[in-house]
Amino acid sequence: MTGKKAKELVFLPLGGTGEIGMNCYLYGYGKGPDAHDWVMVDCGITFPDDSQPGVNFMTPDPTFIADRADRLKGLVLTHAHEDHVGAVPHLWQRFGCPVYATPFTASFLRRKLVEVGLQNVVPIHEIPLKGRFSVGPFEMEYVTVTHSIPESNSLVIRSPLGTVVHSGDWKFDPDPVIGTISDTKRLSELGDEGVLAFVCDSTNVLNPGRSRSEGALLKPMTELFRSCKQRIAVTCFASNVARLHTIAKAAEAAGRHVGVIGRSLRRIDETARENGYLVDLEPFLVEEEIGYLPDDKVLMICTGSQGERAAALSRIARNEHPQVTLGDGDTVVFSSRVIPGNERAIGRMQNDLIRRGVKVITDHDHFVHVSGHPGREEVTEMYGYVRPRIAVPMHGELRHMNRNAEVAQECGVSEVVIPEDGSLIRLAPGEARRIDTVPTGRLSMEGKRLVRLDGSLVRGRKRALWSGSVTATVVVDERGVLKADPRVTSQGLVDEDDADNLDRAVVKAIKAAIKEIPKRRGGSDEEVEDAVRSAVRKSFRELSGKRPVIEIHLMRI
Repeated sequence: MTGKKAKELVFLPLGGTGEIGMNCYLYGYGKGPDAHDWVMVDCGITFPDDSQPGVNFMTPDPTFIADRADRLKGLVLTHAHEDHVGAVPHLWQRFGCPVYATPFTASFLRRKLVEVGLQNVVPIHEIPLKGRFSVGPFEMEYVTVTHSIPESNSLVIRSPLGTVVHSGDWKFDPDPVIGTISDTKRLSELGDEGVLAFVCDSTNVLNPGRSRSEGALLKPMTELFRSCKQRIAVTCFASNVARLHTIAKAAEAAGRHVGVIGRSLRRIDETARENGYLVDLEPFLVEEEIGYLPDDKVLMICTGSQGERAAALSRIARNEHPQVTLGDGDTVVFSSRVIPGNERAIGRMQNDLIRRGVKVITDHDHFVHVSGHPGREEVTEMYGYVRPRIAVPMHGELRHMNRNAEVAQECGVSEVVIPEDGSLIRLAPGEARRIDTVPTGRLSMEGKRLVRLDGSLVRGRKRALWSGSVTATVVVDERGVLKADPRVTSQGLVDEDDADNLDRAVVKAIKAAIKEIPKRRGGSDEEVEDAVRSAVRKSFRELSGKRPVIEIHLMRI
């Protein structure tokens, strides 16, 4: 047996550790990364902040597993939130593997696949709630947990070297409104059977106590809606089906009709009703119907709780929505948490609303939101059920995961490993530890294509945003003699009143630089471009203190 490499069980996050969002996790079993059989759990997106101009959303960089796609046996989805399934339509072709999901998540994914023409291509296997199924060397089981979307699941991953419980997104809510309570009985049974490792959501572990129940929102929301005299708009995460139900029931009690504004809300409403959720509510109105109702009889649920510029509420706040307006005396309720990084965008939108005379209400003003993630007391309770040998925090920034690790140790967990994206962690055999780091990163959606977030395209745009840009057009003959005055165009560098003076100074510097090139050989194109670029760079540095992005257009006649 000497010299033979033993099989191992490993965990590798490509997204979702050291950050909130973009969840994408790999579990491997075999004799090494190139000999492992892999299963992927979730494949989600995250959204940009103000430091990433022009980026629609971001996905994990899947290069590691795409290079081993023949060994990826399946993609298992825990639930239908965008940060867990949103990248599937954009990355699946790099994998080509089967996808496993419960009915609601499968329905939601099919609608997203239509948008990219893959609706009849991706093999989706529907697994019933609490179902068991096999993926490569792994035996899998869904365990029902409560979250802010129907059919959220923890995932049991059984291997020859031990059982892993992957928590997904969860909380312990005694009155979840939509769906059933978390299956603590099954979680406790798993603990009795023996759990090697528990990979656990860390999002709200900094909050002491427990997250409040969704059912507790109905009464205060009803009272709030009754107190409003004109139009009401409520914004929340589109996928929070329980919140849609709560808002609609409170609106009904306050004598108002409900309309939904935004494509993602309409998609989730259709998916929910198709799977037996929200069926006790009247059909939601669409934008065109809302204008026919008196102001005190309407409530609109809008996309855009995170300040997304293209979402419905942002467009309404800027008075750019073609069918919906809000103004003096109307009310907007933010029934959602602020995702870290979105503070400025949300603040900007709220200021735009206030400027229009709209009253803005957040969870700082009224009881209008509960989280879908567990507080620290619930995390402690979960460790009591699962009783793993190893704790691996996930789904959180480092400060969240570090506190999760402390909770695990307080609960008697003997081994703790805190990963970051790209950490290859051996769970078995032997002591759990990081054994390698694989290249990872982010891809950004640029129109209809994905590019590396740290690539030249995005870097160039960011540099141009902060430092401005200059284009210089130069026409020379074969000997390198100027045949016309250079033309200089700049963006984001000078005011209109100063532009002519600055351009004249830069043109003068370009002429001088070209004159210094020996005419006996006319200068190569590269030599002329370098001389012009150097002259432009030096001029702007001296005249404005800026280091702009410079583009040279050279023409020879």
